[in-house]
Amino acid sequence: MTKRKSPKRKPSTRARTKRVRFLHKPGCTTCEKARKFLEHKGYELQYRNLWEDPLSATELEKLIGNRDHKEFLNTHSEAYREKGLAENPPTRREAIRMMAKEPRLIRRPVIVAGGRVVLGFDEKGMAHLF
Repeated sequence: MTKRKSPKRKPSTRARTKRVRFLHKPGCTTCEKARKFLEHKGYELQYRNLWEDPLSATELEKLIGNRDHKEFLNTHSEAYREKGLAENPPTRREAIRMMAKEPRLIRRPVIVAGGRVVLGFDEKGMAHLF
């Protein structure tokens, strides 16, 4: 009995498309720089405007996972300085509550793909999403 080789399938377009979730603030120069970098690398961005559609505390909890919550805080934010968070860092629960209430406290952009999360303009991190 002769073994028949199954025909090779072309990968679907979906499999070849590198899609990333891109959580951003319009007008943010760091977000714009990251967007251009990712588009140049051939990624398809699925945008979420954090000002129009903020992350809930549950979404933030899932996004942060077992990472250090302080990495997600935008230390350059005026709100970060106003609240004195450098001198008095919030607990994880407090930080998540504050970021859900005030998206400007979230370091941005937040890029999610391939089970990874990249914060800010991190060229090395963005280049290794998949």
